[in-house]
Amino acid sequence: MSHVADSARPTQTPAAQNASSASSSPASLPWVTRLVAMDTVSRNPNLGLIETVRDELKTLGIEATLTHDDSGKWANLFATIPAHDGETNGGIVLSGHTDVVPVDGQQWDSDPFKPEVRGEQLFGRGTCDMKGFIGAALTLVPQMQRTKLARPIHLALSFDEEVGCVGAPLMIADLLKRGIKPDGCIVGEPTSMRPVIAHKGINTYQCCVRGQAAHSSLTPKGLNAIEYAARLICHIRDIADQFREQGPFDELYDVPFTTAQTSTIQGGNAINTVPAECRFQFEFRNLPTLDPEPIFARIEQYARETLLPKMLREHANAAIEFSKIAAAPGLDSSEQAAITQLVRALTADQDKRKVAYGTEAGLFSLAGVPTIVCGPGDIQQAHKANEFVALEQLVACERFLGKFIHSMSVEAQAH
Repeated sequence: MSHVADSARPTQTPAAQNASSASSSPASLPWVTRLVAMDTVSRNPNLGLIETVRDELKTLGIEATLTHDDSGKWANLFATIPAHDGETNGGIVLSGHTDVVPVDGQQWDSDPFKPEVRGEQLFGRGTCDMKGFIGAALTLVPQMQRTKLARPIHLALSFDEEVGCVGAPLMIADLLKRGIKPDGCIVGEPTSMRPVIAHKGINTYQCCVRGQAAHSSLTPKGLNAIEYAARLICHIRDIADQFREQGPFDELYDVPFTTAQTSTIQGGNAINTVPAECRFQFEFRNLPTLDPEPIFARIEQYARETLLPKMLREHANAAIEFSKIAAAPGLDSSEQAAITQLVRALTADQDKRKVAYGTEAGLFSLAGVPTIVCGPGDIQQAHKANEFVALEQLVACERFLGKFIHSMSVEAQAH
């Protein structure tokens, strides 16, 4: 049986029914559409989805461990299909995040949370990024159970990946605390089912520049926070320009150098008032071979040693404050790692691919778990209005996971 057991099989949605006549009808469509129909935009709790998966796994005799955030409204899930001898340590993790990006301001042709098959594509928020992979993995759990596994297979579902990989570190810390050390991990972000061996790191910060308000006719009595924030923003751009011109470079990336940019800014309250405060957010995405700390240190040093002394000469209460919003390490997988060789063998793909977007793969790798990225869908469809995944991509993912399950069997590993 290719679907989950009868007691745990998701009810077919209209999208799944509409796809019954499609030439590539994925077995995972009921699970994928069920997941997409749950609005797990990052600002919304994901607990409903996580508890649904937990309960469905329980009907199959699989106990899942949940790790919650401080509020208890968001949670990660980790579950293990043990080896035939009961071993639960080691093995391979299939990892995916359950949150999706907002649809605010986007013009959709259909309700983004009512998945719809049109032609050979499934439309809906999260179909591509990345509930397609999660749904395929859940669909094949019974096959994992039927297989005489030489090593365990784990499922890892996280929250708030889209806002800086907030949830996964809690889950990974819990695994380490419980002494669980997987041998490898496959993160199913959309790669068109082609292995990705590296991605950049992401580092996001907020800066608050504090000055002194005054009437604009008396500017010497005030301290213009926006103007000093602008100088710092230009310094961040100068650093970005240096990386663009001087490197280091890695030509396997579509953007082969470290990047930096300022993304949001707020300050001031009236045209005739010297602004007392300016806040802005910035990020930089570093090549994984480049330590991100010295990059931030350059920004902070300029603020502390160049700008702040000038500001203090104008007003004694001047300040520049930084706070880290989120950070996710880059990934640089070894070609010699067993997980890299396994995924290359299963996909029959030896090309080296590196991407500028970030994933949770770097977090697993940092924890000592060799990791590679491979999942259904095209990243160019992610985060957009009318996000979709091709049905043939879901079928390809199911085929890949089927081969993966067999590779974990006693029979396969005896050869």
